[in-house]
Amino acid sequence: MKDAATRIQDIERAIESELPGDTRAIAAVSGGIDSTVAALLVARVVGQRLRPLFVDTGLLRQGEAEKVLDTVRRSGLSLELIDAREEFFQTLKGVVDPEEKRSRIGEAFIRVFEKESARTGATHLVQGTIAPDWIESGGGMRDTIKKHHNVGGLPKDMRLKVVEPLRDLYKDEVRAIAAQLGIPDSHRQPFPGPGLAVRVLGEVTVDRVETLRKATAVVEEMVERAVAQGKLSAPWQYFAVLLPVQSTGVIGDNRTYANTIAVRLVESTDAMSATASNPPAWLLREMSERITRELSGKINRVVYDITDKPPATIEWE
Repeated sequence: MKDAATRIQDIERAIESELPGDTRAIAAVSGGIDSTVAALLVARVVGQRLRPLFVDTGLLRQGEAEKVLDTVRRSGLSLELIDAREEFFQTLKGVVDPEEKRSRIGEAFIRVFEKESARTGATHLVQGTIAPDWIESGGGMRDTIKKHHNVGGLPKDMRLKVVEPLRDLYKDEVRAIAAQLGIPDSHRQPFPGPGLAVRVLGEVTVDRVETLRKATAVVEEMVERAVAQGKLSAPWQYFAVLLPVQSTGVIGDNRTYANTIAVRLVESTDAMSATASNPPAWLLREMSERITRELSGKINRVVYDITDKPPATIEWE
C-alpha cells in the first residue's frame, strides 16, 4: 500500500493533466474531510484558478456553517459561502422517496455551481467523491444500494466537467492524506452530503429539519462529552434520525401523540461495513431524557439502532 506522501504526488500529477493551462474550476466543499482534501490538493496545483464554495442548504447541523468556514479556512483554503436554503427546501417540497431526495439534492447543488461558474468562467467542478460513493450508487454489474448525491444525483445535462481526485480511495486513506497535509479536525465524523435531508425520513420541511437539528445537537454533545471524560471510546459516527412514526406518550396526566427519534452510533474504518456501537445504558437513557424534555410536544419516544452494516446501511436513507 502506498504511503500518504506518495499518494499525494500521484493525485497532484493527475490533477495537472485534468486541469491544464488556464483551466478554471470551482470546488464543492462541504466541510467534510473528503471534499476538503480534494479542494486543497487541487488548490496546491492550480492556485487561484480554483474557487472553493460552501453551500448552505438549510440542511446543516447546529452551527455547521460557522464551523466549516473556520476549519476549512484554517486548512489554507479561501472558502466562499453561498446561501441556497430557499432553493433546496423548495426542490424537496413534497418528496418522501429517499432516492428522489438524493437526486433532487444532487441536481440542486449542480444548478447552484453552474450559476456561480458563469461568473468566473469555470468549466470544471471538483468533488470529494470517494470509492464507497460510486460503489453504492450502482452502475454496470453493481446493484444500487443508494444514490450518492454527488454521483447518482448528477443531472445528465450538467455543463460542468467533474474532477474527482479521490475517486479510488477509501475513508481511512483520505484521512491519512489529511493528516499528512496537516488539515485540522482530520478525524471529524463523516456527515452526508445531502445533510439532514437523509436523516429526516419522510417529507423534508423547515420545522422537521429544525426538530432533528436540535436532537442531533444533543446526541453529538453527549457523546463528545462522554468521550472527553474517558467514559466512551470515540465512535466512527453518531447521530439522530427523525422517523415518520408517531406514538402515544404521556406528560403529567396528559396524553401526547408525537414523533420518534432514532439514535445511531457505529464503528467502522472505511464506511463499507460498520458495527453498531454498544454505548452504556446510562448514556442512552440520559439522551432520551434530554431529547424528550427539550423537544417536548414534538418527540415523546427515543429508540436505539443496533443494526450492523450489512444488512443495514450506516445512514437510514
